[in-house]
Amino acid sequence: MTDTPLLEASGLVRRFPGVLALGGVDLRVRHGEAVAVIGENGAGKSTLMKILAGVQTPDSGEIRVDGRPVRIGSVRDAEKLGIALIHQELNLCDNLDVAANVFLGREPRRRGLIDRARIEKEAAGFLAAVGLDVPPSTLLSRLAIGHQQMVEIAKALSVNARLIIMDEPTSSLSQRETEHLFRVIGDLKTRGVAIVYISHRLGEVKEVADRVVVLRDGRNSGELGKDEIEPAKMVKLMVGRDLSQFFPHQARPPGAPALEVTGLRTPAHPRRDVSLSLRAGEIVGLAGLVGAGRTELLRTLFGIDRARGGSIRVAGRELQIHSALDAIRAGVAMVPEDRKEQGLLLEMAVRENISLASLWTRKRGLGFLDPEGERTLSEETIARLRIKTPNDRQLVQFLSGGNQQKVVLGKWLALQPKILLLDEPTRGVDVGAKQEIYRVMDELAERGVAILFASSDLEEILGMSDRALVMHQGRIAGELPRERLSEESVMLLATGSAA
Repeated sequence: MTDTPLLEASGLVRRFPGVLALGGVDLRVRHGEAVAVIGENGAGKSTLMKILAGVQTPDSGEIRVDGRPVRIGSVRDAEKLGIALIHQELNLCDNLDVAANVFLGREPRRRGLIDRARIEKEAAGFLAAVGLDVPPSTLLSRLAIGHQQMVEIAKALSVNARLIIMDEPTSSLSQRETEHLFRVIGDLKTRGVAIVYISHRLGEVKEVADRVVVLRDGRNSGELGKDEIEPAKMVKLMVGRDLSQFFPHQARPPGAPALEVTGLRTPAHPRRDVSLSLRAGEIVGLAGLVGAGRTELLRTLFGIDRARGGSIRVAGRELQIHSALDAIRAGVAMVPEDRKEQGLLLEMAVRENISLASLWTRKRGLGFLDPEGERTLSEETIARLRIKTPNDRQLVQFLSGGNQQKVVLGKWLALQPKILLLDEPTRGVDVGAKQEIYRVMDELAERGVAILFASSDLEEILGMSDRALVMHQGRIAGELPRERLSEESVMLLATGSAA
């Protein structure tokens, strides 16, 4: 490995109207090195990556590649230098086959026509390099999201990328797909390809990174070498607080039964019975591997999917939940896993999103909306949840992921639910926003709201649960009280390995 860095950025500055996105950021990446860039939303990570990939240009500062100054004025400039960016939202065409996606916009030609045979032959080599064993002629839409991620990496290799920037690459991957991605990253490193890895999942950062660069408020906050990479150190550099302050939940005596589920069978696992109970003021974590049935259980409890059998009792009264409206009327609310697809209307304002679920409770005579009540609700919710927005007329699509999640949460809290179902409540949000969401969960529990939350983040399960229910293949494999909660005990049940 040469001593000269593959890429070195010095003093990068980028301003937007009213915002200093980067205030003199430095970054150094060596050949065959995996560098994680972490920080809260708004820390400057995305702006830095867009500058390196040619999507944006800096106002000042210098970028060197192989020791010589370069100007990256476009994505094509970056590609010529061997820099490729893989966005969190994959930039692929699912109506084309794999080979066509790998060479999209750069198709080799023969006698003026696209050379299909060459495309398939060369694409097969790049697919093999990332361990994806599918025919190049496979329609992309037939591949799982993890395999589509490998197509993106193959596409990067096809432009001779020497540095690949990965933005939240595992946000939609299963554990098995994530492990495969890490193996591919290891293989790329041995071939001298450098990786810049952006993720809010600190456990992944520890596993994949050789070095961590931390940004805070558009500036370098610190750097950690391989032996120093620990969640507590990363958090302190990101937000200036210790990890011990992260989970504010205090155990308290639970109240009366709020939710009792007996023999419930979901459409996804119709032969598996699920029974559970939830008490007022209690926070119960729902753990398990991808595909264990957690989301399907929450959807059935909320009436999105029709139960195939069993009974549901709320506050001692048996309910027939045929739709989400039945659940809402019984005092149940649910924050879904995918906020953009299922929780928000992105082209509407913050105010309209917050009031959406409770419009029927805030109407004037003849069914007209109550604009004054809607405004009061949105202002109170913004203050209560500390939503960072210029005002409540801001379109929700322009908020950070963490603030979007708080808008979804606020929408349902407007109904003052007795039972709150949360599906991956902090997925894709930064450390600071996570802490805010945890604070709200604890406040709700203190007021007697019963909370059942599904999470793939074991630290979250351990830190916020009074007890945890662990699912495996559509059933509850076991229950763990707080004093027995550990990563090992959860994983033994989640993998079906517990005795």
